[in-house]
Amino acid sequence: MSRSSGSGVSDYEPRESDRAQVEPTAALVAVFAVGVALTAYTGLLGEAVPTSDRNLADPTVERTARAISETGVADPESLAAGLRSGPEGYRLNLTLRTAGRSWRAGPTPPPRADTATVAVSVRIAPGRVRPGHLRAEVWS
Repeated sequence: MSRSSGSGVSDYEPRESDRAQVEPTAALVAVFAVGVALTAYTGLLGEAVPTSDRNLADPTVERTARAISETGVADPESLAAGLRSGPEGYRLNLTLRTAGRSWRAGPTPPPRADTATVAVSVRIAPGRVRPGHLRAEVWS
C-alpha cells in the first residue's frame, strides 16, 4: 500500500475508511468498563444519598403479613407481635380489616405517615376465614 520515494518518506495517503478504527476486543472492553462504572455509580449514589420520598410502608406491610400469618392466614391475635416487623428507628401502626371487623395495634399515626395495604386472608374464628386487608403506617 505504501510506496517509498527515494527520500525515505512514505507516500501513503490515509483513506476515509481507515480513520477511527478500533480493535473489536478493545471496544468491547471499553463498553463493559463504562457499563460497570455506571452501575457502580448509580448503586453507590442511591445508598449514599438519603431520600425523604422513600416509602418504608411497602416492605413493612409485606414483612408484617408474613409475621402474623400462619399457613397464609392472618391471625388478629398476632397483630401486636407484628409490630416487631417495623424498621428500626420508626414507629408502626397496623390495622387488619375484614367485612364488618377491624383490629388495630400500635400508636395512632400522624397524617404524614407512609402507608401501604396488602390483601390477606383473615381468620375470624376457628375454621372461619374471610378476605381482608392489612394496612401498615410507618413514620419516624
